[in-house]
Amino acid sequence: MTRTHVPSRQNLRDSHVVRDEQEASVFARVDALLESLQTPLPPPEGRARLRQRAHLTREQLADALQCQAQDIEAWESGAGDPQGIQRAGYARLLAGLLALDAPPQSEAGAPEEPPAPIPRLPRQTEPQPRPAPQAAAPHRGTRRRPGFPRGPLAVVDQTGPALTAFFADQSSTEIPADHLVDLLQWAIDAGIGRDALSSHDRAGDPLLVLTPAASQFLGLPMDLEDRARLRLPDSHPQIVNLRAAGFKLTRRGFGPWARAYLPVTDGKRASVQLAVTGWGALSDRDGWNLPPLAPAPLARLLGTYADRVLTPRGSTAVCGQELMTALRPPTRGRWSHTDRRRVSSPNPGALWEPLDPAPPEAHDAHPLAQGRLPQDAMDEEAWDWSRTPTDTENAAFAHVVGLDINLAFIAAASSASVGLNSPPRHIHNPTFDRKIPGTWLCDLSHIPTDPRLPSPFTSTGQPPTGPAWYATPTLDYAVKDLGATIKPLEAYLRDDHGPYLTPWYERLRDAYLATMAEAGIHQDIPQERFLQAMNTLPEADPALLALLSAIKATGKGGLGKLREGPRETTTPYQRWAALDSPTWRPDIRAAVISRARVNTHRKMIKTAERTGRYPLAVLSDCVVYPAHTPSALDVVPSGPDGRGIPGLFCLGVNPGFAKEEGTRAISWFHQQHSQGLNPARYIKNS
Repeated sequence: MTRTHVPSRQNLRDSHVVRDEQEASVFARVDALLESLQTPLPPPEGRARLRQRAHLTREQLADALQCQAQDIEAWESGAGDPQGIQRAGYARLLAGLLALDAPPQSEAGAPEEPPAPIPRLPRQTEPQPRPAPQAAAPHRGTRRRPGFPRGPLAVVDQTGPALTAFFADQSSTEIPADHLVDLLQWAIDAGIGRDALSSHDRAGDPLLVLTPAASQFLGLPMDLEDRARLRLPDSHPQIVNLRAAGFKLTRRGFGPWARAYLPVTDGKRASVQLAVTGWGALSDRDGWNLPPLAPAPLARLLGTYADRVLTPRGSTAVCGQELMTALRPPTRGRWSHTDRRRVSSPNPGALWEPLDPAPPEAHDAHPLAQGRLPQDAMDEEAWDWSRTPTDTENAAFAHVVGLDINLAFIAAASSASVGLNSPPRHIHNPTFDRKIPGTWLCDLSHIPTDPRLPSPFTSTGQPPTGPAWYATPTLDYAVKDLGATIKPLEAYLRDDHGPYLTPWYERLRDAYLATMAEAGIHQDIPQERFLQAMNTLPEADPALLALLSAIKATGKGGLGKLREGPRETTTPYQRWAALDSPTWRPDIRAAVISRARVNTHRKMIKTAERTGRYPLAVLSDCVVYPAHTPSALDVVPSGPDGRGIPGLFCLGVNPGFAKEEGTRAISWFHQQHSQGLNPARYIKNS
């Protein structure tokens, strides 16, 4: 007889619980599906576009929707969609952004008139309005923005009995300010500033560029008496007035580049950057090399630079360093469920805090360099090398041609894996690993080199004579390209690493290419047309040429800041201010220079294999070759389409490509070389 199983009450309760949970799960999924149908969302690509056009960051959206920035990124990429109340809120937000993005329409359906000018602040004596000065059309790339309708900056000049602000879009307005405090308050309220350059960056402060006439109008001295510190005395009446009005200054005080700010109120900051041109701001010494410009065209030029690079904050070198930080800020905001608020946390891929270098990487004035022997210092620097032409070269070639590599060191920063926030780990007898950034002690003197080529392992181009310290890219080239077997003796390795400089390179690359295109020189044109276009470039607008120069100086100076030495004469081996910056990183600079040098050496070898031609001299990013005719086309072969051949030197505007630096007779080369000079330094056509 079969016995029937009777479930117990506990089992019945358990089965009901399981069934209820399954039912609830199904109902929840059905409700979510129905809700998603009731709350439609734009496609992912449209979501990102609406946010970007409104100049909002993912963090701002995340703060409003009580989620994380990574959620916004997933929703914009299509990797996920919001659910529940967040979906409804996100849909409402996007609908609002769409309404703001649509052009306003009048009753007749035509676009409305442009918005009225920003109202001026009240003033005891209202001056009569004057017509705006006429100026040339702005450089492409300078535009008004919804968040900052006046653009990133204003050049302030005295016109008649008042001050006038000239903006990047070539508009102008009279400023109702008689004193510096009034001017700063006007700038805070005038809609001047720059959008954040990255998701964790903050919007840029308004910049006021004061002409000498404006400085005098505001009661500032024409010159700074304190030539050592380059700052106005704290007892000056203008400084006293600023403090009385609640403004504060940074530690560098009120000098050529000053920043005045008010205490943070309700989470909002109010800060103004000042550039006093009469005191040396925007000077040639700081890498700007600007032609004499009236206020309106100066505002146009600086506005284009701010739009393509960032708002000027000092010398071009300082701007290069600040650009690194703006694109990868050290901290980011994240939502803390524990604290129920946004908190600051380290930003992955950025540089968070100052780190001491490894002893071989240290600057000669660094405390770690005390007692260090010369051979114990790393020498990852650019080439300075030349050689005597062979008898065959003297007989075959009548000319020499210099090839200058576009943005050579900036391009070498692209995708370079560099150390981030871990201190260097010292290890003996390591196994070389090309994936780990570091500084390696290794003997490369056994690797054969062609005397017609500079050695890729030294800045002099002469073969090494024993063990020396090298950055990872140099050893990687020796192993992977030259087939060498190496046995490092020591190493300082950085386990935390990543492509820190990639967005920095991309920003400068895009700025350079956009400016060259504005000059009529575009990418992917045949080499002969490129040479013709470059021959007419010196005839371009001087302001445009100054912009090009400033962009290149920003990259070069920014890399130099990674190993900045002491500015003032101090006691040997004492720390200086730059060492306290997270971006004082000589190891990163060494890796970039190493990559640039081996990239050029690789092209030299491939050029020799294809053409049988070898360089005669190299200085930094300029390579001199023998030539039959005074033209770079004689040195650089072209493919069937008239463009360069991959792997060799190519003529073109792209970073890493080359342009003609100059041509001379080979007799001139002999004369320079016999005097102990490097002809690559002087080959540029005058």
